[in-house]
This record gives sequence, C-alpha cells and structure tokens, in this order.
Amino acid sequence: MFEDYKVKFILCAGLLLAMFGAVGNYLEIEPIHNLFYLFAWWAYIFIIDAVIYHIKGDSLIVSRTGEFLVLVVWSAFIWFIFELANLRLQNWHYMYLPSDRTLRWTGYIISYATVLPGIFETTELLETLGLFKGAKMRRLTVTPALLKKMHLAGWVLLALPFIQPRYFFALIWIAFIFLLEPLNYRLGLRSLLKDLERGNPRRLALLLSAGLVCGFLWELWNFWAGAKWIYTVPLIGNWKLFEMPVAGYIGFPLFAVECYAMYNFITWLRRGKTWEEDAQEPLPGIRPKPGHLIAAAVILLFTYYTAVQAIDTHTVRLFLAGI
Repeated sequence: MFEDYKVKFILCAGLLLAMFGAVGNYLEIEPIHNLFYLFAWWAYIFIIDAVIYHIKGDSLIVSRTGEFLVLVVWSAFIWFIFELANLRLQNWHYMYLPSDRTLRWTGYIISYATVLPGIFETTELLETLGLFKGAKMRRLTVTPALLKKMHLAGWVLLALPFIQPRYFFALIWIAFIFLLEPLNYRLGLRSLLKDLERGNPRRLALLLSAGLVCGFLWELWNFWAGAKWIYTVPLIGNWKLFEMPVAGYIGFPLFAVECYAMYNFITWLRRGKTWEEDAQEPLPGIRPKPGHLIAAAVILLFTYYTAVQAIDTHTVRLFLAGI
C-alpha cells in the first residue's frame, strides 16, 4: 500500500516538473528557462520510474529508494571526472549559466545527478518492455591473459586523450570500460564480461540502446534550455543534430556502458549491492575496510568541490547577469 502512494507521488512530481518546465521554458520565466534541462530530466526520470512500476510492480525509485539515493550521489561524482578531463580535452563549454554561485553550483550537482539515473532507468524500462529478450551469442572465453590485455589497453586508452587530445579525445568514452571491466570481473562484482562469458549479450545491448536514447534527449533538452553547453570537438565535421555533430552520437551508447562499468566498480564499497532489481544482497567475499570507506568519502567530497571550482574557472564562457 505504501508503495502505491509512493508511485502516485513520483508520477505527480514528474508530471508537475514537466508542466512547469515546459511552460516556464516557453514563456522564458527565470530561473525555469535557464534551468529547463533540470526540469526535463527529473520529470523524465520520475515518470518512467512510475511507468516501470506500473508494468512490473517494482522500480528503482519506488522499490529501491536507498539505492536510488546512493546512485544520485555517485552520478554527479562520475560526471565530474569527465568535467575534469575536459579541462585538458576542451571538447565543450557552457554558456548563459546563472551568475549567482549558489544557484549555479546547485545546478551543476542536480543536473549531473541525473546522468546515471537517466541511463539506468532507461535501461530498466527497455528491459521491462522485453527488448532483446532471449538474445544469445557464442560464449566469450574470459582468460587471465584477456583480462590483463584489456586492463593494459584501458590505461593506454585513458592516457592517449591527455597526451594528444586533438586526435584521441574520443577514447575517453571507452577507456574506463577496458580499465574497469577486468577489475569488476576479478573482484566478483557485476560485470558485462560475466554476461558475455555466459553467452548473454542482453544487458550490453540494453545499455547501448539506453545510451542512444539518453544521448538524443541530452542534446534535445540542451538545445531548448536557457543555459547550455556548446561543443568544440575537432575532426568530426559540422553536420549537427541540435548542438552535437552527428558523428558524436556514436559516443553515447559507449558512454552508457562505461558508466555501468564505473558504477559497478564503485559498488565494491557496498559489497556489490547496486541499483538493479536482482542485486539487493551483498556479494560474498567482498569486505571493504573502514579505511576504504573513509578514503572514498574524502575523494568524493574533494572531487565535488574541485570540479565545481574548475568548471567555473575554465569551462563556463558566459555568465548570465540577474540570475
């Protein structure tokens, strides 16, 4: 009964956010117009969570609220990593952000907190709708040599964009897949390599599809928002869909897979417990020490503070007075 009230509340919240966001953006009412992206994404997340619950009687926000809150915190952290990488890559910058620092910093955190929920809620929706159900493939043989080669490749893929960003900038969107999937496999965490080892490519296909859907929505809502990002990506042409060069959309499916690998690695801190419906129990043999948890908290807070300062200083090109 309590969950029925929760799903109604979440659905109503999503619909209200969608209504206020659309009307405020159309009429250019501030700060709604400036922050339209936030209204659009949180409305989307709440509404599809309610739809998922309506279909199968279980959803991330309604049924796994604690997991959702943890996901939100680490979502902003993971995107801050890419913001810090962009200090070197210089692939995007922000325009028309609020001049009020409190509003601006709050906006950073709330918007980046939507990244993982947006991807994973979309993944779960596609799964709930039966997409790729029964998908099979030849089983991948995972050997220590393969894991070692993948991990080494990950370090190379991570280093090249910083060494020569003009030519290798795109590798940042796959580097963490190769770097962390072998670690997730060895640590006994959830891993796409384990799925492929069982001949089951469904989760991978769902993540790729969700990444493409979210990529389209990211660019759509960014295009219509008052505050927005602008790309300065070399070599991939000027033919655009919204602000993103069309070739850049290739990166969104890979980014979704990368986020999955990154977050699974982080779940080691919680003994493998994660956002997925069948992952609500700690995994055996994973026991982080209190020192690891303290170090993770320090890194989290340090990254939050450092990143918002760096974005203000190096990535925002134009502040909007009066907001």
